[in-house]
Amino acid sequence: MALILIVLCVAILIGLLTPVASMAAAIMQLAGYVTYFLAADAHATHLRQSGETALFCIALSLLGPGAYACDARLFGRREIVIPKDRRPL
Repeated sequence: MALILIVLCVAILIGLLTPVASMAAAIMQLAGYVTYFLAADAHATHLRQSGETALFCIALSLLGPGAYACDARLFGRREIVIPKDRRPL
């Protein structure tokens, strides 16, 4: 499990498949959260850190890669174009 998280962290750091890697990391963190919760020696600090890390991974997956990430170089940057002529309601 730790090796998978290391690979996912490296993928997130270089920006390779950021949404997929961060959602997979969030799922792994939530699995760790459940494991700590079910363990007899669960501490509140471990539970809080695991939950916060999972929330950060989910937020990163929703934000997407940055301007200098590998995803931006491979797939191009996304740009939202809002048309100027809006229809009245």
